[in-house]
Amino acid sequence: MDNNLKLKMYRDMLRLRRFEENVRDLFGSGRLPGFVHLYIGEEAIAVGACAAINPDDYLTSTHRGHGHVLAKGARPDRMFAELFAKSTGYNKAKGGSMHLAAPELGILGANGIVGGGLPLAAGAAMSAKKMKNGRVCLCFFGDGGSNQGTFHESVNISAAYDLPCVYICENNMYAGGVKQYYDGEYVNEGMDYPRKVKDVAERAKGYDIPGVIVDGNDVEAVYAAVAKAVEHARAGKGPSLIECKTYRWRTHFEVEPDTYRTPRELESWKEKCPVKCYAEKLKAEGIATQEDIDRIGQEVDEEMADAIRFAEESPEPDLSETDADVYA
Repeated sequence: MDNNLKLKMYRDMLRLRRFEENVRDLFGSGRLPGFVHLYIGEEAIAVGACAAINPDDYLTSTHRGHGHVLAKGARPDRMFAELFAKSTGYNKAKGGSMHLAAPELGILGANGIVGGGLPLAAGAAMSAKKMKNGRVCLCFFGDGGSNQGTFHESVNISAAYDLPCVYICENNMYAGGVKQYYDGEYVNEGMDYPRKVKDVAERAKGYDIPGVIVDGNDVEAVYAAVAKAVEHARAGKGPSLIECKTYRWRTHFEVEPDTYRTPRELESWKEKCPVKCYAEKLKAEGIATQEDIDRIGQEVDEEMADAIRFAEESPEPDLSETDADVYA
């Protein structure tokens, strides 16, 4: 990895963080309609993974998809416009937060259904193999999604046909408000844990594909793991399963009461902030100075302010467009 890529990944992580912080504030103040699930704390996964693929590769996402979409190359102004339900949004106000899509960028959509993006990714990967276009598909899903039938069916088909798909599990320890396994941290007495196996990556053995675990807060570790899996897929050797251990700072969705986590657990993960830790790493390696970090921060803040201004000043869709862009 050269220094330019490292600096770009830092900037991209900061862009994701600032985008989501603005969404949090806009939603909290009542200026933003709809429903939002924020990606704060998980930025290293989307940025590291998307840095390892080409612009024409595919991506499927989840209900927590802002970070994936932005990291893949979407413009924040059109993303904000979609969240504001404006006609200049990527989906002309018909996608919203949980269904952001930009097929022209290979972004096949965020998805409000848990595990819903998994079969779409298998389909995209199958099309790439049939057309021999050399593309791969990154499939992001959560630890809760790994318990869905769609996970097992999609990974099985991808393995059986050696499809060029990289399955990336963002294990933030919770599916909604349900902790996925007991790790010694007291949460709620009598809570049932829906998964016996501790590591999702272990499930790769059932399909005879590579399964690896990486620190989801280390953008370089994510990049290295995904780059290897992408090379494996492009060579016709089939899919891989990468489990990224991470943590979401916010509750499952905004305004949800935070009753299922301990303050100690949350604070311990905030100390591992992927954005802050990477800034310190770049400074320690002599790649960036504090002045560089401050300058990037100012530029990102200005970009987000311009994007919000664009969205707020954009027109709402006309009622005549109600039936446009639908199949039936």
